[in-house]
Amino acid sequence: MQMKPYRIGTRGSPLALAQALETRDRLMAAHALPEDAFEIVVLSTKGDRVTDRSLADIGGKGLFTEEIEEQLSDGRLDLAVHSSKDMPTKLPDGLDLVAFLEREDVRDAFIGRTAARLEDLPLNAVVGSASLRRQALIKRLRPDLSVITFRGQVETRLRKLDEGQADATLLAHAGLKRLGNTEVITELLDAKRFPPAPGQGAICIEARIGDDHISDLLAPINHVDTHVALMCERAFLGALDGSCRTPIAAHATIENGRLSFYGMALTPDGSVWHDIRTEGPAADAAQIGADAGADIRGRAGPAFFESWV
Repeated sequence: MQMKPYRIGTRGSPLALAQALETRDRLMAAHALPEDAFEIVVLSTKGDRVTDRSLADIGGKGLFTEEIEEQLSDGRLDLAVHSSKDMPTKLPDGLDLVAFLEREDVRDAFIGRTAARLEDLPLNAVVGSASLRRQALIKRLRPDLSVITFRGQVETRLRKLDEGQADATLLAHAGLKRLGNTEVITELLDAKRFPPAPGQGAICIEARIGDDHISDLLAPINHVDTHVALMCERAFLGALDGSCRTPIAAHATIENGRLSFYGMALTPDGSVWHDIRTEGPAADAAQIGADAGADIRGRAGPAFFESWV
């Protein structure tokens, strides 16, 4: 029997805390446990502290997880809650993504000040975004636009927008919903035209491999279809690169045991892209994603990927 509270590791942003609290509340409901059976442990990560440069320049996605995973590995934490799109495909030895909460809306939200829609922005307008995928997709649709790096918490990006540093920005609809801040949205971008990041909209829970007690604790809140879809998307990402240095989009859906997948890789300026649409048995999710990534890598050729460096 667990005598001490389960320690849940998280970043300290309002969105990260909302996700950790949602995970705790689901565990409380699933196991009829009181609130004091859990402790939320807030940790600062390098990705949170260094906000004046792009993630690609300072080391990639792992900068949002390193300090948390160190405490998870040595037992100071029992589990860790993350945004799935922040997770690199290669995890530290001994750790794995054990559970996923049911996925939220995968679409990107456009927040415009000089126009309500991306396509209606004035010629040469400025859009702020920290995501290489969003930057490339914006340039693909509107080559005239200037895209600048916007990093920081949701509130920070919205403040920068209000200060006039850009005409518009893009944020994940799922994050804004979890923060109860959807009123700032001026357009929801169609996922077929503006495909999401691998893992976008899904909360994942990381734990130690072989810790059966924690795996059993998490099993009732794991959403199987989301888990399977993310296995496909992460395999696609892993076959191409898996860091924050690559503009990659991916979206898998499950229906009646069948998986449908769409993936895209772009050059950073959005001028060249390769995409793939495929499907197969949900049981083959990881293989479908890996094969899709290999297909794009083969068609694109080495020169395409050199533009990412």
